[in-house]
Amino acid sequence: MSALLEVSGVSVSFDGFRAINNLSFNIGPAELRAIIGPNGAGKTTFMDIVTGKTRPDSGSVTFGERSVSLLSMTEAQIARAGVGRKFQRPTVFEDQTVHENLIMALKARRSPWRVLMWREGVADREKVAALAGEVGLSDALPRKAGELSHGQKQWLEIAMLLAQEPRLLLVDEPAAGMTLAEREHTTKLLVEMAKTRAVVVVEHDMEFVRRLECKVTVLHEGAVLAEGSLDHVTKNQQVIEVYLGRG
Repeated sequence: MSALLEVSGVSVSFDGFRAINNLSFNIGPAELRAIIGPNGAGKTTFMDIVTGKTRPDSGSVTFGERSVSLLSMTEAQIARAGVGRKFQRPTVFEDQTVHENLIMALKARRSPWRVLMWREGVADREKVAALAGEVGLSDALPRKAGELSHGQKQWLEIAMLLAQEPRLLLVDEPAAGMTLAEREHTTKLLVEMAKTRAVVVVEHDMEFVRRLECKVTVLHEGAVLAEGSLDHVTKNQQVIEVYLGRG
């Protein structure tokens, strides 16, 4: 099976500091992958490059069956092509209900002209109900987003991203600040989502990564240090020295 996302030989420097160093990485069309590594390993810069926020100095980043170059596209074009990104802090419209947040996310998929002409219909309401059900927020649809718990806000934002129908979802530290029950729900949600799309999770929490039971990529100094199951990479001597041994 060919890769959905292929990052090949990518490097980028900021003021002489090489944040990404000849990085090569690929992920399949329906795969869950965790990215771990010490602070400064290049995890955020990697996501910035894939989403078009940062332009690399060299290398290629291709996406989809036709291997379209993401480096020639704007952030908005990349999002429309099917790449979604979930930041660590949830950004939902607190004064709007869960339903209204999801309707706005559906609306955002349309062209500016269509948005002007758009009216909410039965199909939209059904789609909103399906999205809420997918993330476990069916009962919260009439509630204001500001009333939700931290975990529920994270799930709402994930549902808002799913409304864009991404083929690749980049998720930054989804477990941060969650209760144990919320973390368990988030684990199930990510595993389920990865059955039909690629999901890349950047995470510090090793216990959370273990629960995902997926392939792990360890970054160090902007390059892949090790790759494989969590048990495999945590036995790697270099990984122990640069990351795990920092206790």
